[in-house]
Amino acid sequence: MRTTAPLLRVRDLSLTHVGAAHASPQGVSFDVSPGEVVLVLGPSGSGKSTLTLAVNGLIPQSVPAEVTGSVEVNGRSTASFPVAALSTDVAMVFQDPDAQLVTGTLLDEVAFALENLLLPVPDVLSRAEAALRRVGLWDRRDWNPDRLSGGGRQRLAIACALAMGSPLIVLDEPTANLDPRGIDDVYDALGDLVSANDRAVVLVEHNLDAAMRLATRVLVLDGAGALAFDGPVGEILRGHTDELVDMGVWLPAAALAGRMLRARGILSEEVPLPLTPEELAAALPEAHLHGEIAVAGRTDPNPPDLRYLSLHPSGAPLVRARGLTVRRGRSEILHGIDLDIPAGSLTAIVGANGAGKTTLIQALAGVVPPPKRQVDIAGLDPATASPRELAGRIGFVFQNPEHQFIAHTVFDELAHGLRLQRADDAEIAARVGEMLTRFGLEHKSDVHPFLLSGGEKRRLSVGTALITRPRVLALDEPTFGQDRARAAELLGLLADLRADGTTIVVVTHDLQLVVDRTTHTVILADGRVHAAGRTADLFATDDVFESAGLRLPALQRALPAHLRTLVAEGAR
Repeated sequence: MRTTAPLLRVRDLSLTHVGAAHASPQGVSFDVSPGEVVLVLGPSGSGKSTLTLAVNGLIPQSVPAEVTGSVEVNGRSTASFPVAALSTDVAMVFQDPDAQLVTGTLLDEVAFALENLLLPVPDVLSRAEAALRRVGLWDRRDWNPDRLSGGGRQRLAIACALAMGSPLIVLDEPTANLDPRGIDDVYDALGDLVSANDRAVVLVEHNLDAAMRLATRVLVLDGAGALAFDGPVGEILRGHTDELVDMGVWLPAAALAGRMLRARGILSEEVPLPLTPEELAAALPEAHLHGEIAVAGRTDPNPPDLRYLSLHPSGAPLVRARGLTVRRGRSEILHGIDLDIPAGSLTAIVGANGAGKTTLIQALAGVVPPPKRQVDIAGLDPATASPRELAGRIGFVFQNPEHQFIAHTVFDELAHGLRLQRADDAEIAARVGEMLTRFGLEHKSDVHPFLLSGGEKRRLSVGTALITRPRVLALDEPTFGQDRARAAELLGLLADLRADGTTIVVVTHDLQLVVDRTTHTVILADGRVHAAGRTADLFATDDVFESAGLRLPALQRALPAHLRTLVAEGAR
């Protein structure tokens, strides 16, 4: 039993944003003590990010909201004690790193809060250096943060929190924009922080595979924002698996694979549900580890790759790049890219942070106008096309949904593209209504887009790109911020769109998603095409991902090939 006083005490907390009809979270109570790593789970809109803002006092001191109940950090009320003063007790890493970066260099950014505490200069510099080295950014300390990729800016935000040395660190989706190697770096740093048992971490995270390394406890909010479950990781994730799946909560990939292999009769019901790839591999019968697979009464050492039998896009490339070179200021980001994206494919663009993924997809879609005659979308040059022509040919979804919102209500945001195409009011009402229902936003029609939750903003951004029914849909990190149910719904929608003839291009850090869902993959490294081809062929090629600075998903490393195929088939 712990005897140390809690660092964080939450009692009967309910938070209602201005304009919201219901509190979320609602009536929540819990404590967090030193040494704990508390993982907060829940479907999109359950109030996870809102809860984190209340822990450091931004709600209600900076973000207006009706608050009942109390939050105390080290005995100080976060509703009344100044936010700046609370920073010595609680450090925050936001879902969107751009919301907290304010200075002109990485070193200045990490030093900024330390200087405000009037620490001696040697202490400021030593703590800033240690934090930047811990997240792999010390060599770029003189850079402007704007030069970093989205994942690089997130690592910088984490370095700022690490440098503060606060006893409580709150992180809202800290690895959402990071490649697998960057994710490991972040969790290594967090592991160092909690190893001495004098700090605590509250973590909102969808990447449970990484979080399983550190999490000691799980809090689950239900769809109404109430506290559904609270307890040790294994007890909650294994004991309430069905309820969590029904709620749309993410589970570790190993747990989902274990459920599927149980259904196939491969994994015994007597074995506890695995939560890590290592546990899954250890639970498998010896015969399956060596490829002696039995499915439906059949033994076959070389089973067919069922996943790819129906994934053969045909026809000429719909999107083509030749010699594509993109500069930002004096820096050349993309260097002579030659690329064909097949019509009817679902193509992933992957690469380590800073490889140029977002720049490439934006150039292909005309969001960042490429040089003339270097990109072709079904006969259209995005360098010279009008916005109306582009909207009818390609829809684009930004990595940060707020970067594309222009209207004052969710309805008007969805209607904007149709109005550009001069659709009549009846058609607009019908198609917007269909999109609101499809993405679970029907009750948010009159809400300002900026007041939506992170997951709701992502769904709205996808809806705005889909509503004009373009031939090509380009998405930058489409599943970021989504609960499991909404992510599965979105991926199912993309599959339906592709079946209807839409060509889809996605940038993603989630290599498990690439394995499970895509037909083709483009691997970037240092602004160049490192490799490109059918996803199945690339994953069957030794070292092609690793040599581009990527790390294969944990399940890919832990399972034999025939079981990887079954797991991927089950995910589809």
